[in-house]
Amino acid sequence: MRKIQVLTLLFLGMLSLSTAQNKKITLEKIYGGAFRTEGMDVLRSMNNGKQYTVLNFDRNTRSSSIDKYDYETLKKTETILSSSALPEIQYFTSYTFSDDEQKILLSTQVESVYRRSTLGVYYVYDLQTKELIKLADQKIQEPAFSPQGDKVAYVFENNIYIKDLADKSTLQVTTDGKKNAVINGVTDWVYEEEFAFVRAFDWNADGTYLAYIRFDETRVPEFSMDVYGEQLYPQQHEFKYPKAGEDNAEVSLHVYELEGEQTSVVDLGEAYYIPRILWTKDNDKLSVQVLNRHQNDLRLFLYDLEEGEAKLIMQETDEAYVDITDNLTFLDDNSYIWTSEKDGFNHIYHYAADGKLKQQVTDGPWEVTAFYGYDPQTKRVFYQSVETGSINRDVYSIRINGKGKRRLSSETGTNHADFSADYTYFINNFSSASTPNRYTLHNAKDGSLVKAIVDNEDLKEELNEAYAILPKEFTTIEINGNDLNMWIIKPRDFDPEKSYPMLMYQYSGPGSQSVANRWNGANDYWYQMLADRGFVVACVDGRGTGFKGADFKKVTYRELGRYEVEDQIAAAKKLAERSYIDEERIGIFGWSYGGFMSSNCILKGSDIFSAAIAVAPVTSWRFYDTIYTERYMRTPQENPEGYDDNSPLSHVDKLQGDYLLVHGSADDNVHVQNTMRMVEALVQANKQFEWAVYPDKNHGIYGGNTRVHLFTRMTDFLMESLKPEMEASPSENTPVGQE
Repeated sequence: MRKIQVLTLLFLGMLSLSTAQNKKITLEKIYGGAFRTEGMDVLRSMNNGKQYTVLNFDRNTRSSSIDKYDYETLKKTETILSSSALPEIQYFTSYTFSDDEQKILLSTQVESVYRRSTLGVYYVYDLQTKELIKLADQKIQEPAFSPQGDKVAYVFENNIYIKDLADKSTLQVTTDGKKNAVINGVTDWVYEEEFAFVRAFDWNADGTYLAYIRFDETRVPEFSMDVYGEQLYPQQHEFKYPKAGEDNAEVSLHVYELEGEQTSVVDLGEAYYIPRILWTKDNDKLSVQVLNRHQNDLRLFLYDLEEGEAKLIMQETDEAYVDITDNLTFLDDNSYIWTSEKDGFNHIYHYAADGKLKQQVTDGPWEVTAFYGYDPQTKRVFYQSVETGSINRDVYSIRINGKGKRRLSSETGTNHADFSADYTYFINNFSSASTPNRYTLHNAKDGSLVKAIVDNEDLKEELNEAYAILPKEFTTIEINGNDLNMWIIKPRDFDPEKSYPMLMYQYSGPGSQSVANRWNGANDYWYQMLADRGFVVACVDGRGTGFKGADFKKVTYRELGRYEVEDQIAAAKKLAERSYIDEERIGIFGWSYGGFMSSNCILKGSDIFSAAIAVAPVTSWRFYDTIYTERYMRTPQENPEGYDDNSPLSHVDKLQGDYLLVHGSADDNVHVQNTMRMVEALVQANKQFEWAVYPDKNHGIYGGNTRVHLFTRMTDFLMESLKPEMEASPSENTPVGQE
């Protein structure tokens, strides 16, 4: 009798496990937050290096708080500020301390303008007096404390203002700001998107001067797009957008003296682009980076307030282009740390204040991927790199003389560090393809673990046990003389004797990376869902992608869409040689640059690709912006063949397979013009295809039920075009979006 009970329990346990593992990933779960990871929002180290703060949000009361924690114990020591104590604010979404940590800048009612720019209502809370000060009645941009914390500079309607927190007065610094004409203190569309910054002003060390960039957009062509909304007549949204070969905004650098309320213009010679400004440790010395239109000649100037002159201290040139970063860091003696690809790989360099090289700090056939900072006490530099393999990220420290390197992270995957102000501790955010984000506290001296903070172990356990998540297998594939990084996900109950359809995903843009050992969120869940439906899903990073050296990345210079497409086609053909992949059922998918690629692949690779999905694709680089496009292609006037030979518009007659084209009508980045021109070219070539335009959706195509609808459409397209042989019962495979 006992044996029967044991066998019965064992059988029931196996049945329970089998039932649990039959749980299916659906798009409603993906985009409904079922797989949301926990994190540490707006993490900031306190000046003493002993505590840190995070922003916590109470979903029940819909209130937010800034809470302080002790590094050593990880215990909460106090709530610095809660919105529940502020009648004027329901909740705030971010915060910034003044340098002395006596005041807090709070952001509320924030709305997006473009990818990085926002408008919001901002307040300053004084921790000593408990006073709450509203900076302006209107929504403003990019407020920033002065170093002394007694003033805040911000931008409203393209003009710079300074709020005095003591007497509550507001000083208007500029007066010529005008929409689609002149911008002061924040960037124009193309700078924001391609140089990746919005605030274009900076306080000097003692708060007596404010440097800012002025953009004159008068000659920049204007782009307009219809916004349909719910009104009877659509409205037009108009903004300045310089397409490749067209005029950019004329930029100039200005320095405003607060005491005398005087503005001076800095003479930088022929400064076509000003991608960065940064005050040094000295009150009277401002660093300025200047770039030519081809973006292959970067100059670092040091402007001296007393002399009124900008002196060139460093110049870097490249046959292709020079990347812009935020890694320039001035030390107390005004020597500075800089990163560069000049030896073929991105590395850290230490220069004297006069621009003479003191030391190449890191060296080797691998890339530095992030610079974290410099500790003057230990004279150590902290950074992230791919030294353990280009798909991984690890945290290191090294003496500024280039010796005594230490690996501070230990797990294989992606490690990202956030250091305490005194570099005693760091909080490590680790993830891998099989492990959701895990936050742990470490000693910065040797990387030793102090304590775990957030582990997302419940999510990991649920995915492994309830969903039996399929592994992402990392490998390389030899294509066109290069070992390219690749991952592959195989169907459940994979049988190498069977034949499966394959979907290839890629992005492929210059310096990008899609094959990375990290937790990748929503798209990975979709690939899991497709694998459950009988697809092999694969991803290959071809030539032109990043973190394998400058030569590998810059081989696509002047010919975007040639070598990358050759690699995807060759990879598809080589994978098709595997017995379990059906060469008649291979599709490719990409978004943005990836959509440009998937379009080219279905056209140029019609003998191997039978289906393609292109979401928000560039179809001609003539339609895209100056800074990005000309960095890699030069202008259309200089390189017409490079623009046209690899444009999907030039190859529509080659379409043989199934093609799905998707765009958002309000895409301010890759304009829907790209899709409309592609549609017209396909129609005139009498080629049948499917397409969808999402009204008033931007480049991300999201909001409400939009993502579920889009990915349902894409899933149905792949199911129909590539026809996987699903083995699961019909009840387990209700069409996505119709459960």
